Amino acid sequence: MSPQFPAVRPRRLRSTPAFRRLVAETRLHPADLVLPMFIREGITESVPIDSMPGVSHHSLDGFKQALNEAAEAGIGGVMLFGVPLDEKKDAVGSGATDPEGILNVATRIAQAEVGDALVVQTDLCLDEFTDHGHCGVLDVSGYVDNDATLERYRDMGVVQAESGSQLVAPSGMMDGQIAAIRDALDTNGFGNTPILAYAAKFASAFYGPFREAVQSSLTGDRRTYQMDNGNRREGGREVGLDIEEGADIVMVKPAMSYLDVLADTAATSPVPVWAYQISGEYSMMQAAAANGWIDLDAAAYESVLGIKRAGADAILTYFAVDLAQRLNGTSDPKRAIR
Repeated sequence: MSPQFPAVRPRRLRSTPAFRRLVAETRLHPADLVLPMFIREGITESVPIDSMPGVSHHSLDGFKQALNEAAEAGIGGVMLFGVPLDEKKDAVGSGATDPEGILNVATRIAQAEVGDALVVQTDLCLDEFTDHGHCGVLDVSGYVDNDATLERYRDMGVVQAESGSQLVAPSGMMDGQIAAIRDALDTNGFGNTPILAYAAKFASAFYGPFREAVQSSLTGDRRTYQMDNGNRREGGREVGLDIEEGADIVMVKPAMSYLDVLADTAATSPVPVWAYQISGEYSMMQAAAANGWIDLDAAAYESVLGIKRAGADAILTYFAVDLAQRLNGTSDPKRAIR
């Protein structure tokens, strides 16, 4: 006769906050979080970004305070985006490789200010710097020229490393971009500078607020080089190619709509896997909270925890500092995460 066991009651382990913490399978730590930051040329104080409540364009001076706040919160790093003056944009994104361009100046400031406390990371893409808003150089027909763009990316990688970037992050989805940048870095004495590959980056409807944040000049879309929304297996191929080319970390972007691709990547990748909770994902939670439909603190935590649970080793999120402060218990006690 089979032995009789008591009925299993999982609720026994959910009875108190202490029990729930003790048996939690997934945990967030401030060091798991990376804060994207926008540094804008020609301003002297922070300017709120209307479509991203709580996020601002930083001036070069005001930027320092935000950097130190991030360091004090104990997050893992910052990802820098430069926003140049419109009149400095051109067809090849010259400002991206100008050592005195806004992103490269901001990188030197960040490295000097918090480079020992945070990993200073830089977006390696031309879209903020081109007058057409695409991530690469256009040919005579208006199509993005992959190989001409790689030459620009090579130069960008070297200038960013010279400016003090501790991690360059090519996000343009050009074929062969990781190999080209790796070769340029190695050839120019930056063999120890790692590359974060935006390996599976999808053409998403959730990028809208970001395009306001970088004051993009884009008309049309980027579907000829960003991935099609329905292609899960292709995401795996893109990740594999970038790893073969020398990526030190791979990224899935966006995060919340592509958790299946993220989980696939985490299950197979020999290198760290990151994800980006993008502007539209952030802004729709802010909008819902502003209407009283959700608890923003709870939703922010749950959404980022879900990305971690799907397999991300680190998450880029505009909630990074706020979440870290709540995890540390350094914000309002009523907002502590339990």
